[in-house]
Amino acid sequence: MSNVNPSAIPVMPAGVRPRLDQLDLLRGAVIVLMAIDHVRDFFSHAALSFQPTDLTQTYPTLFFTRWITHFCAPVFCFLAGTGAFLSLSRGKTKADLAKFLATRGLWLVFLEETFLRFAWTFNFDLQNFDAATLWALGWSMVALAALVFLPLRAIAAVALILIGGHNLLDGVPPEAFGSFAWLWRVLHVEGPLPLGGGVTLYIAYPLLPWIGAMAAGYAFGALMKKSREERRRTVLWLGLAATALFLILRASNFYGDPQPWSVQKSSVFMTLSFLNCQKYPPSLLYLLMTLGPALVVLALLDREHFARMAQPIIVFGRVPLFFYLLHFPLIHLLALVYSFAKYGEAPWLFAGPAAWNDILRVYPADFGFGLPGVYAVWLVVVLMLYPACVWFSRLKQRRRDAWLSYF
Repeated sequence: MSNVNPSAIPVMPAGVRPRLDQLDLLRGAVIVLMAIDHVRDFFSHAALSFQPTDLTQTYPTLFFTRWITHFCAPVFCFLAGTGAFLSLSRGKTKADLAKFLATRGLWLVFLEETFLRFAWTFNFDLQNFDAATLWALGWSMVALAALVFLPLRAIAAVALILIGGHNLLDGVPPEAFGSFAWLWRVLHVEGPLPLGGGVTLYIAYPLLPWIGAMAAGYAFGALMKKSREERRRTVLWLGLAATALFLILRASNFYGDPQPWSVQKSSVFMTLSFLNCQKYPPSLLYLLMTLGPALVVLALLDREHFARMAQPIIVFGRVPLFFYLLHFPLIHLLALVYSFAKYGEAPWLFAGPAAWNDILRVYPADFGFGLPGVYAVWLVVVLMLYPACVWFSRLKQRRRDAWLSYF
């Protein structure tokens, strides 16, 4: 017994759920940060007129309000892969895991096009749909369901090829694939995809790099089974190496992002240009810029006292999908309360995607807040959701109903 390392993850009997608090803590932190961006979408003055990453119009605090939320989707996708690997330590076979990944992935795609579609718009427009975060996570899970039967080294190789190599294909247009142009758009090119009958699916999250990020997280899960000291050291160096590679590639403008940084009007805006990497689809540099520092933070969080100090954030990290699904309608409802209080009406908050192309005409000219107001609303949203997340977290701990694993 003296050779047993208590900080390594043992293989547990089916139904027992060991937790790595540092994973829940990082996941909780990014899911809470993510809500800032969605509050900004509904409440910011600037969100109505220009993108916060548009260096010709933005200002530093707005840019960084958007930039800090860049960490959310990559980290969440990566950790979903890690969680899938660790589920094998809880008694699942690879066949069990593949079935769960496939069914949960399709469930997430369904939620994207139904519940979230309504939560964003509060209307039943059936002509315009988005393929966004849950779409990418869902189809990445379906892809991972097939990949899990490969050796772990092969999965890691697939992840590295997809993450590191997809920018080599940036110059290939969908039209090059003839009748399969739609598939290339789904996999690699942001933009509208006509489905016929006037229905359009906007591909906001092309899949190739997201599948790579989830597969990388799955391979990374093996490191989480090492002793605390060994995994902390390895994860730290891995994060530092990814961050250093980002800095080197970005400084050289050699490869990894279709938007090279450039000389700007000041050193501050030079920094913004340097950090302004492409998210749709996520470039190699975007993923290095986000996942590298995230791994460094994960290594630093791998200490028991952090878990004791950060229980509220860990609660969010244990029920991230539940938080995600609730925060959209809550933010939208708060925007309705604000609009009715100020204007006595809110038709703009029921407008569908077709109206967003002319959003300045749809919304009142003085709608929304500056950044201090956006952050205040964000804090209200997080505090309002906390009791519900505590309840659902405890429910998942008490019960083992199969449906709970899908939320």
